[in-house]
Amino acid sequence: MTPASLASPPALSPGPYEGLPYGPLMTRLLEPLRHLFLALNRWVTAPAIRAGLGPLLVSPFGGSMLVLRTRGRKSGLLREAPLGYTLVDGAIVVVAGYGRAAHWFRNLEADPEVEVALPGAVVAGRAEEITDPDAWERAFRQLIADLGVVGGMTVPDLATATPGRIDELRAAFPVVRISVGGLRPGPYDPGGRFWILSTAASAGALALLVAALRRR
Repeated sequence: MTPASLASPPALSPGPYEGLPYGPLMTRLLEPLRHLFLALNRWVTAPAIRAGLGPLLVSPFGGSMLVLRTRGRKSGLLREAPLGYTLVDGAIVVVAGYGRAAHWFRNLEADPEVEVALPGAVVAGRAEEITDPDAWERAFRQLIADLGVVGGMTVPDLATATPGRIDELRAAFPVVRISVGGLRPGPYDPGGRFWILSTAASAGALALLVAALRRR
């Protein structure tokens, strides 16, 4: 995605995501953000997790990231989708933030057998949509909280949401449980403390880079 596309008025149209229950500004930015995330996921997030560097991406800003691997429902080819996640009762939980049209969600509807590359491990599991209203709300609230600043910006009214608002969110955003046989939280998962070390290391690396540039 180029900076020009962020400033271009046509790119800010609601597009196919107009029906999702975001605020007006977020709705207008969904398509540009999708392109931005595609670029980041392709060139940064997915390669880092594949290379075993997923722990370095853990932060209080965006939580912990995984790469979900599904089979293309038409092509049969392996497809990857970097996503934020949480752990609920030993299962991995993710949400389709772009609704049921998300390609990875449609893929696992056709074939629920998936592979997940976590920051510290690669596991196989079976995916299923959470349809029970109470279970959905519990998982969704925990996931948004564990996505840190990004989660709070995405659904800023969740803490004060009325039952009607919760119903609206549940209808729009499928939450998926991936059962992997009783996964125990590790230091790289939501709630772990590795982000303190990774953040300190990133800050130190940035300081060294700035110092080197100044010397030059």
